[in-house]
Amino acid sequence: MLARPHHMTLLIKRLAAAVLALSALFVGGWAAFAPLSFYRDFPLPGRAWVSGLGPYNEHLVRDVGSLYLALLVLAAWAALRPTEELLRVTGAAWLIFGVLHFAFHATHLAMFSTFDRVTMLAALGGTVLLAALLVIPTGAAWSLPAQRR
Repeated sequence: MLARPHHMTLLIKRLAAAVLALSALFVGGWAAFAPLSFYRDFPLPGRAWVSGLGPYNEHLVRDVGSLYLALLVLAAWAALRPTEELLRVTGAAWLIFGVLHFAFHATHLAMFSTFDRVTMLAALGGTVLLAALLVIPTGAAWSLPAQRR
């Protein structure tokens, strides 16, 4: 098996962090700043993934939005200024959130269509996979202590 060049691995991880940041911006911005719309229409008008799970709670929806926006800051920083440690911490934070989020939705699918079940689990599973990618050590070059100037 050929070893992946270090710069390619770093690029892939930066892209993974950027995709996580963009997803956090989409979900977090919508939930934090238009909570009722998010509740009724997420992920697209007519899909109603949130409202199908219980009554509206503005506080809870805004809190979820705030959580996603906090993850946005972490993921964006990791994408723009990557270090091995920051990428792994970012991945760990997203993994904790993502695995628990995925597990909840995987056990609460009865009210959704097959299309919504598949797309919901694919989207949530995708964030878990991207987070896992960030946790995996990049390679020996990252293990070396940073030299101070």
